[in-house]
Amino acid sequence: MAQENTSTGTPAPHPVPHALHAGHAAPPVPPAEPTPAIWGRIDDEGTVYVLTAEGERAVGVWQAGTPDEGLVHYARRFDDLRTEVELLETRLISGAGDPKHALSSATQIRDGLAEAAVVGDLAALAARLEYVIGHAEKALASAKAEREEARAAAVARKQELAEEAEKIAAESTQWKAAGDRLRAILDEWKTVKGVDRKTDDELWKRFSKAREAFNRRRGSHFAELDKQRASAKQRKEELIAEAEAISESEDWGDTAGRYKDLMTEWKAAGRAPKDSDEALWQRFRAAQDKFFARRSAVFSERDAEFTQNAARKEELLIEAEKIDAAANLEAAKSALRRIQEQWDEIGKVPRERIRELDGRLKAVQDAVKSAEDNRWRKTDPEAQARAAQFRERVEQYETQAAKARAAGDERRAKKADEQAAQWREWLQAAEAAVADR
Repeated sequence: MAQENTSTGTPAPHPVPHALHAGHAAPPVPPAEPTPAIWGRIDDEGTVYVLTAEGERAVGVWQAGTPDEGLVHYARRFDDLRTEVELLETRLISGAGDPKHALSSATQIRDGLAEAAVVGDLAALAARLEYVIGHAEKALASAKAEREEARAAAVARKQELAEEAEKIAAESTQWKAAGDRLRAILDEWKTVKGVDRKTDDELWKRFSKAREAFNRRRGSHFAELDKQRASAKQRKEELIAEAEAISESEDWGDTAGRYKDLMTEWKAAGRAPKDSDEALWQRFRAAQDKFFARRSAVFSERDAEFTQNAARKEELLIEAEKIDAAANLEAAKSALRRIQEQWDEIGKVPRERIRELDGRLKAVQDAVKSAEDNRWRKTDPEAQARAAQFRERVEQYETQAAKARAAGDERRAKKADEQAAQWREWLQAAEAAVADR
C-alpha cells in the first residue's frame, strides 16, 4: 500500500527499489493501480497534480468532467508513455530493435519526464528508462567490439588461407585435389571482407606467389607423366589376362568381388598411351560382360522361382484382406494365424516385392490387433464409471435447480443450472471418449 503524504493528505508515491539504482536486472513496472488517486489529485479549481519524490507537480487542468474522470484521463497518458518504454525495452532485449534508436528514444522520454502531463508512478518509469538507456549503451558498445573482432577475424582468416596456399605450393603432390583447393581458397578469399587495404595487398601477394609456385611444380609433374604411361599399358594387359581367365568361373560371389577389385586396380594403373588406352579398356570390359551375362542367366532362373512364390503370397493376401475382425474377432485371429504359417512356408520373393507384400500382410495384422484393442477399451470399467459419475452430478444439480425455482429462489436456481451445464459438458466428453474407443 502507498503511504499517505501528511502535507497533502494524499498517498505518497511508491519508493524506487534499490536494485534499480545499482544497475541490476530490469525493474518490473507495476501494473496500473486500481485508482489513479494513488499518484495524483485534482483540486477544487481543476488543477491536476502528480505525486513525485520531490512532492506534488502541476501537470494540467481538468474542467471537462469529474475529478475521477480527469485522473483516469491523465493516467491513460501515463499508460501510453509506459507502454512506449516497455516496447523499447522488449525490442531491445529481443534483438529486434536498433540500440541506437532505443537509446535516443529512451533519452528523449527521460529528459521530458519532469514536464510530462501524466499521472502515474514516475519514479518507477524513470528507473525503467535508466535500465533501457544502460542496456542500449551496452548493446552499442558490444556492436562496436563485434565489428573490431570481425576485422581481426578477417585478417586472421586471410593469413590462414595464405599460409595454407604456401604449404600446398611447397608440399602437395595431389595435383587435382590441390588445384581444387587453391580455387576454393580463392573463392573464399573474395568473400572475406573488412581487411584494410595495406594488409589486404600484402596477404594477396603471398597467396598469388604461392599459386604461381604450385602451377610451376604441377607443370613439371605432367611433363614427366608420359614416361609412366608405358608402364600403365603393361599393367593393364596383366589385368586383362586375369579378367579373361576368370570369365568362365561359376563362383558367382567371389568372382564378382574379384572383378570389382580388378576395376579398382585398373583405375589405379593410370592412363596408357592415348592410341591404345581405349582398345585395352574394350578387352577388359568384354571379359567382365561375359562373366556377368552368365551370372545373370543363373539369377534369372532363381528369380522365376521367387516370382512364383510372390504369386502364391498374393493369393494368400486376397484371402487375408477379406478377414472381417469387426464381425468375428476370434475367427479373424484364427484365420490370420493359419495364413501366417502358410506365408512362412512359401519362402522368398523378389527383393523389390518384399516391402509391398509384407506391408499388405502387416496391414491385415494391424487391423486385427486394432479390433482386439478396441474391444478391450470399450469394456473399460473405469471409463464407464467416470461417465456414470458425471451423469449423477448432472441429475443432482438439475434437481437442485428445480427445487430452488419452485421455492422462488431464482439466484440459486440459476447457479445450479450453470453447475449442471458444466457437468453435462464433462459428461458428453466422457461419453464421447467411450464411444470413440
